[in-house]
Amino acid sequence: MKRFYKAASVANVATGSGSGLGDYAIELDGKRIRTPKKTLFVVQSVGLAEAIAEEWRRQEVDIVPDTMPLLRLANTAIDMVVPQREGVVDNLAGFGGTDLLCYRAAEPEDLVERQLQVWSPWLKWAEDQYGARLKTTDGIVHVAQDVAALRALHGAMDCHDVMELAAMNDLVTIAGSLVLALAVSAGAMDVASAWAAVRLENDYQSERWGRDWEADAHAERLGGEFEVAARFMTLHREG
Repeated sequence: MKRFYKAASVANVATGSGSGLGDYAIELDGKRIRTPKKTLFVVQSVGLAEAIAEEWRRQEVDIVPDTMPLLRLANTAIDMVVPQREGVVDNLAGFGGTDLLCYRAAEPEDLVERQLQVWSPWLKWAEDQYGARLKTTDGIVHVAQDVAALRALHGAMDCHDVMELAAMNDLVTIAGSLVLALAVSAGAMDVASAWAAVRLENDYQSERWGRDWEADAHAERLGGEFEVAARFMTLHREG
């Protein structure tokens, strides 16, 4: 699509909907934008709104959706999370049953030790923070987690609002770890450390056998999306 507007700005509006979605809209040449499902676009945070407006300003001759990740996340929250919030919570909380941190290498010894040092403290954090004690196993054989632990993680996810859930969807699914995503959300873990934990085994294999440039490029793209999701959540919370 060709760029059809000259100016992108933020407007303070009153939704009057009671949805809790917020009071800041984006206007293109004075006309409010809508989501892909034609809902009027609103966010709670002026900082987030300004960042999204800047994505619109940076568009040149053509509008390139892939260069507007904050807009995508906000649209996801409004169009996809709002009408099915409970289902989104259930789906993301379900990752606790197959969390990356619970599936360990049986060998070699240095990889086992590295996972113990990097991953285990965050399982302990989840236990201390939420009362969710997760079991670990060697290899890929499924380990059934205690119902009480999964219920506790569900409760932790359910505390997030719709904008936060849109960000958490990317954090959880990209990482394959509910625990790491919750740690980032809680401010207990920075994004770089979380991504290093996600990539621990891949990085170990690269050190041992050499880099796969195609896989590295894919990982870099995912790492960028992971970082954007965390930034989206921060901007939303800062108001």
